[in-house]
Amino acid sequence: MKETLNLGRQPSGNGFPLPHEIERERSFPLRAGICDSCTMFQLLDDVPSEAKYRDEYPYHASGSAVHRAHFEGNARRFLETELTGPDAFIVEIGSNDGVMLATIAQAGVRHLGVEPCREVADVARGRGVRVLGEFFDENTAAAIRAEHGPADMVFGANCIAHIVHLRRLLQGVGTLLKPDGVFVFEEPYLGSVIAQNAFDMIYDEHVHVFSVQSVKAMAELAGFELVDAEPVPLHGGTMRYTIARPSRRAPAPAVAEFLAREREQRLAEHGTIEKFAAAVRKIREDLTGLLGDLRAQGRRVVGYGAPAKVTTVTNYCGIGTELIPFVVDSTPSKQGRLVAGSHIPVLEPGAFSADHPDYAVLFAWNHAEEIMAKEQAFRERGGRWILYVPDVRIV
Repeated sequence: MKETLNLGRQPSGNGFPLPHEIERERSFPLRAGICDSCTMFQLLDDVPSEAKYRDEYPYHASGSAVHRAHFEGNARRFLETELTGPDAFIVEIGSNDGVMLATIAQAGVRHLGVEPCREVADVARGRGVRVLGEFFDENTAAAIRAEHGPADMVFGANCIAHIVHLRRLLQGVGTLLKPDGVFVFEEPYLGSVIAQNAFDMIYDEHVHVFSVQSVKAMAELAGFELVDAEPVPLHGGTMRYTIARPSRRAPAPAVAEFLAREREQRLAEHGTIEKFAAAVRKIREDLTGLLGDLRAQGRRVVGYGAPAKVTTVTNYCGIGTELIPFVVDSTPSKQGRLVAGSHIPVLEPGAFSADHPDYAVLFAWNHAEEIMAKEQAFRERGGRWILYVPDVRIV
């Protein structure tokens, strides 16, 4: 595997240190490439788990109304399809604040979330969700099966791409699942990342960015079969994958259709990623140039949204408080902290509405429709949004 994308040295995307913690901040190379044998797009440098995750993990899956509706819909769908037996049991890897499992719990269905970050796990427990505060691995899976029995379904969303050793993950899933059980997971889709030049979806937690082809290869290496692939309109383009034991379920036509499309797009070729890297470099040049011009004109620019993506963008582009004095975010656990590396302060949303700027860089671009609808007053007062995917533009 060779390096085809280099985003420089980066701190942890979800680091968000307090001001007195910046002296202890660490950074790591953020380089990526495609595996020649399995076609997996992945980071080339491993970042220790303790540098990425902590008890006060700042991401809350229920922070967006769109996400809440999506995961509640997932839960209802699973209750009608996979969890219909008399003693059905579902395990969610990386259950976060329980946004999906809360609906399962309310339905009285046996469940268990596996979530190592204490703060979000406690939020889930407050919603009536049963949570095991550990990382998921083969030993965890064996312990869960011994206590609760085999699972009808294992689910994960926006966490499977975080796991370094995928074969070990699937070994654990195999230990836990019933013979006819399924492993369903949702992750950002490589085809969408490249089509949108969404380089900020790449950070230390996102060890892998999956394609249908790479998931098929991953499943087969672990003795499973990819039986479905469904697009999901989250994070700018997500795919929901369903994996089962061989010959237990007929693959959906979508699997072959996506495989053919990916071959036509040459999605797994180094040249495709190199073109993506060139587009990313142009975004850096255009964004920093635009922000520099606006500063020279005396325009006031702030940031809107502090997802982990903001760390990748600001550090790769060299954007600091001289160009963006602060960003606002609705997540209380991020407020009063700093964007890792660039050290831009994160403030509560009132700082945006109290004194609207001339421009706002929309770092949470995957929530653009929801945010712009909420911030109509900003536009009405003449404010303009700056977007940078798939290219830099003012709207």
